[in-house]
Amino acid sequence: MATAHNTAAKGDIAKTVLMPGDPLRAKFIAETFLEDVVQFNSVRNMFGFTGTYKGEKVSVMGSGMGMPSIGIYSYELYTVYDVENIIRIGSAGAYVEDLALYDVVLASASYSESSFAKTQSGYDKDIIYPSEKLNEKIKAAAKELNIPLTETLIHSSDIFYREGGKGYIDGLVEKGCTCVEMESFGLFHNANVLGKNAACLLTISDSLVLNQVTTPEERQTSFTKMMEIALNAAIAK
Repeated sequence: MATAHNTAAKGDIAKTVLMPGDPLRAKFIAETFLEDVVQFNSVRNMFGFTGTYKGEKVSVMGSGMGMPSIGIYSYELYTVYDVENIIRIGSAGAYVEDLALYDVVLASASYSESSFAKTQSGYDKDIIYPSEKLNEKIKAAAKELNIPLTETLIHSSDIFYREGGKGYIDGLVEKGCTCVEMESFGLFHNANVLGKNAACLLTISDSLVLNQVTTPEERQTSFTKMMEIALNAAIAK
């Protein structure tokens, strides 16, 4: 059953979907790690692919940037395509010096000033939690692969370009946030409302305190540690 945003038929998409923001990162993952790959979506160039990883069916699909975009795609995956698990695999900006470029971060929870959850269902708190079961699979996969993983509270923001300088970061660090991205709060909310599972795995792509950045190409193709952790967690029993 197609939607306005996804041409996949029922059964085309696996129960677990890896969801980078960048559809070209989804394409890279499919071409690099999956076998017997079939593309199930290209509407708005939001590419989605299904293949096998170590013999198990896995899908990967872009989400776009921000909560409204991942909100649409994740809601449809959960409700129309019977997806059970979504692992967001994205980039993040570090708020603390302890996080370096290419470090891998797992969200223990997502803090946000966003009105997404309140507007969607009346949820009025500013912290939302991921699936504990899915997070445990991710931590186990990282340990098996011997890849260091930092589990932490993250900031999920509606704003990329913010006026007034970087003084706001201090208040967020005081709350316990160590890095920022733009989608997890909306994803976690959809999962919780619908009784599904969601997790957020991130690679530090830039540092807001050290003024370090990675290139767009590096963000697309070089975050392979995060990808391998997510793929192995996706097939874990």
